[in-house]
Amino acid sequence: MRSLNVRQALTRSGYLLSGWPWRAAGYLLSSAPVGIVVLPAVVVGAAIGGALAVVLIGLPLLALLALSGLPVAAVERWRLGLVDRRPAPTPHRAPAEPGLLAWGRTRFREQATWRELGYTLVFATVLWPLDLLAFCMTLLMPAGLVATPVLMATVGDGEEAPVLKMWTATSWPEAFTVAVAGLLLLPLSGYVIGAVAVARAELTRFLIAPVETDLGEKVTELVRSRVRLVDAFEAERRRIERDLHDGAQQRIVALTMALGLARLDAPPGPLADQLAKAHDEAGKALAELRELIQGIHPKVLADFGVGAAVADAADRSVVPVDVSVDLPRLPEAVEAAAYFVVCEALANVAKHSGARRAEVVGRYADGCLVFEVGDDGCGGADAQRGSGLTGLADRVSVLDGRLTLSSPAGGPTLLRAEIPCEPTEHCV
Repeated sequence: MRSLNVRQALTRSGYLLSGWPWRAAGYLLSSAPVGIVVLPAVVVGAAIGGALAVVLIGLPLLALLALSGLPVAAVERWRLGLVDRRPAPTPHRAPAEPGLLAWGRTRFREQATWRELGYTLVFATVLWPLDLLAFCMTLLMPAGLVATPVLMATVGDGEEAPVLKMWTATSWPEAFTVAVAGLLLLPLSGYVIGAVAVARAELTRFLIAPVETDLGEKVTELVRSRVRLVDAFEAERRRIERDLHDGAQQRIVALTMALGLARLDAPPGPLADQLAKAHDEAGKALAELRELIQGIHPKVLADFGVGAAVADAADRSVVPVDVSVDLPRLPEAVEAAAYFVVCEALANVAKHSGARRAEVVGRYADGCLVFEVGDDGCGGADAQRGSGLTGLADRVSVLDGRLTLSSPAGGPTLLRAEIPCEPTEHCV
């Protein structure tokens, strides 16, 4: 299997015979020319900008210095490819509008810009000297030991040779012993320089090319898309309710009135009986359609808010319901979600609980809408066994809310919905 980075290659056989040790050495050594350019640029820019800041001329220079991390980070992400083939995406967002002003405003508001500036300052003062030191210690030191016999034959006239400028080899056996020691250190140096490169690359990726950035953006976009889908779903519900109310319902009302008039004008007999049956069926169809419209999106919810809609739903419940709701007008999606949570809860109370009485409490406090639906029934409700409450929990979670259920065996049952939101109107 092909290694994607030095870290994977270090754990596999054949590492020393691959190109990864040389890539690791090149990664550490290539930071020196970049640091030699960046260090004086940062020092001079900070000195000139700070000196001229008192007369405001240096402020643009300081702003450019703050953005200096962008090109340095771009070069570092490119260098990262020497030891890590995984993508290193830029953490910066595209400006919402074209133009230099929009670009600068976006960059200064991003956390990634300041992370890259911090990385640039640390790189210019600490990292590249450490990279160069690690390269020299892990590769040049064994190479210097291996070269001891050559130095004795050329520079030392066969009598002596400096060993890493620390001591002097004064005989050929000593020189060859040092060379053998250097040869033995070379494989170890390959692993050491690989490990140093791994640590250095992981630090760079963490600071200026985090993989989590792309994942975080995807999660954010996913949440936004879910909210857009909820809004579109609510808009479609309102459209269907409006079309049924203004279209099909009005036609059935007209049909019912026509049948009623025809029934009055028809003489007694089989025709009158058929008209009476048709009139009754039309009335039943009208009642069912009104109930369907009420279930899709009640008009009272759109006109008067979730408090009035919940009170209306409680009046239609077969179980007596005590309602205590004091709410401002809230966003449409929040009101719709809360209303259908209460309706589903009251429907479950009527079908399964055997309760004699239920209670609905709704309030808005600390930026959160809270609805509680309780009953004195037999309890034992389980949201995992019913798709209705699970669907409502999913719907509430899209709005960053949560749905909790407490229903011990023997009762009582309490369903609680919490949805963070901001009111659109204050209570009167």
